Amino acid sequence: MTGKRSRNKGKRGEREAAHAVSKILGIQARRGVQYAGTTDSPDICSDLQGVHFEVKLCERLSLWAAIAQAVEDCGTKVPVVLHRANRKPWLMILRLEDLPRLIAQINRRQQHVGMEQNSAILSEPPTA
Repeated sequence: MTGKRSRNKGKRGEREAAHAVSKILGIQARRGVQYAGTTDSPDICSDLQGVHFEVKLCERLSLWAAIAQAVEDCGTKVPVVLHRANRKPWLMILRLEDLPRLIAQINRRQQHVGMEQNSAILSEPPTA
């Protein structure tokens, strides 16, 4: 695959993965480099704090290399690999030991959204 085709495939994969994550987890997500503009930006930026998404759109995933890259790039965040092969569904891959942290981040996000919604309801003037 040529360099430009490979980059375009990577961009497409990041956009698709961001859309899938947004839909499934109910969060805001977008392609990272698209907005930050640097090559060291994460593949996906989201409002799910504490989670680092590494996106792989390829037929044959080198699982351990993908996890190693996510772990290396994540800092203190939960490293998550999103993978999809042609005509297959997206897979979310993470170390079992990171699952409790991922669940905690999702729960924290849901509680935050719930508080925002309750605050908006309480601040609305009553209708007559």
